[in-house]
Amino acid sequence: MASAIYPSLAGKKVIITGGGSAIGAGIVEGFVRQGAHVGFVDIMEEPSLELIETLAGLGPKPAFRLQDVTDDATRAQGIGALVEELGGCDVLVNNAASDQRHTIAEITVAEWDRLMGVNLKHQFFVAQAVLPAMRAAGGGSIINLGSISWHLGLEDLTVYQTAKAAIEGLTRSMARELGPENIRVNAIIPGNVQTPKQMMWYTPEGEAEIVAAQCVKGRIQPVDIAAMALFLASEDARFCTAHNYWVDAGWR
Repeated sequence: MASAIYPSLAGKKVIITGGGSAIGAGIVEGFVRQGAHVGFVDIMEEPSLELIETLAGLGPKPAFRLQDVTDDATRAQGIGALVEELGGCDVLVNNAASDQRHTIAEITVAEWDRLMGVNLKHQFFVAQAVLPAMRAAGGGSIINLGSISWHLGLEDLTVYQTAKAAIEGLTRSMARELGPENIRVNAIIPGNVQTPKQMMWYTPEGEAEIVAAQCVKGRIQPVDIAAMALFLASEDARFCTAHNYWVDAGWR
C-alpha cells in the first residue's frame, strides 16, 4: 500500500506515549518514515528497544525513555528530558492506555485511580509538560487517542470507557485555550485494531462479529491509526482542531 508523504513532517520533533508496541509502535514507525525526529516513552523496555532495531535505516533513529506516565513524581521530568534530547517538541501523541477488562463490583478506589491515571490523567499532564516547547516553536499539534468503546457501550470496561469519554471533552477544551497560540488539539477514535493484545480478548467468532458490524470489512491495523495521526500532525491539517477523527471502518 502506497502511503502519503508529508513534507511538513520532515525534521519535526515528535513525542509519543506508549510507543513501544501495538498502535503506539505503528505511530512511531509512521513518523520515523516521514523523516521526523521521534522520542517515545513506554514501561516495556525490551519491545521498545526491539522496535528501534526494526526501524534502523528507515529514518532518524528514535529516542526511547523508560517512563511510567502515571508516575506523578517523575512524569514531568521524564518528558522534559525527552524534549531536551530532541531539542523541542512540535507534535505530541498521547497514546498510552490500558483497556484491562473489569466489572463494576471489582473496582476499588485504588484501581479506579490507576486506570484513570493511565487512560486520562497522563494526557493532560504530558501535554502540560510539552507546552513550553510548543510555544517556543510557535505552535504545535497535540493528538489524543480516544476509543470507540464508550460510544458502543461495551461490557466490562466501565472505568476505561469513562476515561475515554472524558478525553473528547479534554480535547475540545484544550483546543479552545491553546488555539490562539497556534497549537491544535484533536482526538483519534480508533475502532477495534488488530494487535496481539486485542487478540487475547476475542475468539475467532467474536472477531468475525466485529468485522460483520463494520461497514468496511477487514481488520484495522496500527498503520491505519498512524495514517490519521500523520495527517493531523502535518501542515495539511493546519485548520483541523477541536474534533474527533474516527478510524473504525464504520463499526456500529
